[in-house]
Amino acid sequence: MQAGRPPFGEAYAREVLSAAGERGAEAALLSLGENAVFALPARDDRTAGHGTVVRIGRGPRLAERAAHELRVAGWLAEHGVPVVRPAAPEVTAVEGHPLTYWERLPPAVRPPGPADVAELVGLVHRLGPAPFPLPPRELLAGVDRWLSVAGSAVPAADAAYLRARRDGFAAAVAELTPVLAPGPIHGDALPRNVHVGPDGPVLLDLETFSDDLREHDLVVMALSRDRYGLSEESYREFADVYGWDVREWEGCALLKGARETASCAWVSQHAPSNPAAAREFARRIASLRDGDTTVRWYPF
Repeated sequence: MQAGRPPFGEAYAREVLSAAGERGAEAALLSLGENAVFALPARDDRTAGHGTVVRIGRGPRLAERAAHELRVAGWLAEHGVPVVRPAAPEVTAVEGHPLTYWERLPPAVRPPGPADVAELVGLVHRLGPAPFPLPPRELLAGVDRWLSVAGSAVPAADAAYLRARRDGFAAAVAELTPVLAPGPIHGDALPRNVHVGPDGPVLLDLETFSDDLREHDLVVMALSRDRYGLSEESYREFADVYGWDVREWEGCALLKGARETASCAWVSQHAPSNPAAAREFARRIASLRDGDTTVRWYPF
């Protein structure tokens, strides 16, 4: 590993893989966000199924979240929710980064759609309490962490604006009165967190799994309709399969605003190493400052 760690990007994550005893240079990068996710090359003692995927957290603060994902995955599987399965039972720490290993899913038969998300969210929302503590959905808790990672790549005035916006929304969200009974939620219910294989849709990325307002899982798709180009027809499909349109709730706009704040700050962490992320951050922060809800945001 290099002294004086560089920004958390693909090259650095491959070094972490190599330090873990994996063939980092040969692994296939699947995604890079809060975690770097790689498909590992075949190995003699790990050849069952379709292979193994490893998730590398950005730092030690994400170790408990990684352990949380493993617990949640086991619980969901026991209760019949189609979910990604761990390939190892515990978190591995390498150079301060938590690593978790997962069974690689079979190739997708089609892209996931709103109905798939609604189906899985419905299963989760019908679950009773978990046998272990689930945290609240701290939607805005990562804002400081993401802005700290961004550092000087984000103008100081923009960082201050987002922190102030976070504080205002956090106080307001705490006073919301839900329509649905609170309980287990996924916390980031988007098509990108669903894989549709030969046996149907499977739920992925369990790091934000929480016990909180069920409306959190529904507002995600409402915001996709407003900001990310989801058509009204596709949104209606989601709401129809789930059985309720969260836009009918008076708290919807407030919860969407909180999620916009978090989503803008989330992109900032990529700005130091990715010019496209810096441009997307600039687009998002300008639209929030201007109060322009018509500006299209792009997934990152």
